[in-house]
Amino acid sequence: MTIPTPGDADALVLADVPTPETKADEVLVEVAAAGINRADLMQRQGFYPPPPGSSTYPGLEVSGTISALGSGVAGWAVGDEVCALLSGGGYAEQVAVPAAQLLPVPTGVSLVDAAALPEVACTVWSNVFMTANLQPGQTVLIHGGSSGIGTMAIQLARAVGARVAVTAGTASKLEACQALGAEILVDYREQDFVEVLAAQTQGRGVDVILDNMGAKYLARNVSALAVNGRLVIIGLQGGVKAELDLNALLRKCAAVIATSLRGRPAAEKAAIVAAVREHVWPLIESGTVRPVVHRTFPLAEAAAAHRELEAGANIGKVLLTT
Repeated sequence: MTIPTPGDADALVLADVPTPETKADEVLVEVAAAGINRADLMQRQGFYPPPPGSSTYPGLEVSGTISALGSGVAGWAVGDEVCALLSGGGYAEQVAVPAAQLLPVPTGVSLVDAAALPEVACTVWSNVFMTANLQPGQTVLIHGGSSGIGTMAIQLARAVGARVAVTAGTASKLEACQALGAEILVDYREQDFVEVLAAQTQGRGVDVILDNMGAKYLARNVSALAVNGRLVIIGLQGGVKAELDLNALLRKCAAVIATSLRGRPAAEKAAIVAAVREHVWPLIESGTVRPVVHRTFPLAEAAAAHRELEAGANIGKVLLTT
């Protein structure tokens, strides 16, 4: 799936392109399914170019079967069923993947559904746990709780013994979040999450916030933090510029951290993938955590899939199948 000219969903154009070249440290994967992420929508619109040296085609995660190995790859074999974190190129029948960014398809998860895991698992584990250090007994607020990232974050936070608060915009989305383990449910269209959290935590606030909104929520997120709280910003759906009250931050000894996954150096991505395999995969294989898939579309209908995600009605991931 190519993007000859950035624009709306119809800017996605199916085309025949050369088979990806596989470097010594990479494998070639025959793609079964690819996950759709907000970053793909931004790239299609011309706002999020791929990192230098990465594929120009969209797609940041896939599942499939290894069809060829680079000369320097060990520990994997042709025919292995895998899922993978990418810097691009996933909307395709084949993709070259650094071996260090491969994960085995977890036991009990279908090959197609496994495409819903790499980006969300790596995003949540790296931000909520490796960076923000969420601990058992602490409280985490997840904005957009019914999204792909949100549904994974709820489950992982609950699995480690944290208390989970979420925001979402409809009763059905909040019900889905509750079914996954969220305890504090905030309808952001009708309620102020700062007030709700103050009431639910006896004025203490929350220890960690995973935020996809950016500027629009910055001041209120800081207000909602507990002493020593950590706000991790991973999205800018609510804008890029806002005023930060440093005195409010100082009084709470709190931190504001902004991260992205796609542009990280290869070594950092490899470390995140290894941590996810160690800590998250056992939870998936035990059934404690599961991928949440809203809907699948054929690759040729990628435009319709993008419109589905843009409409905001999804609970969990939207996937493309080849």
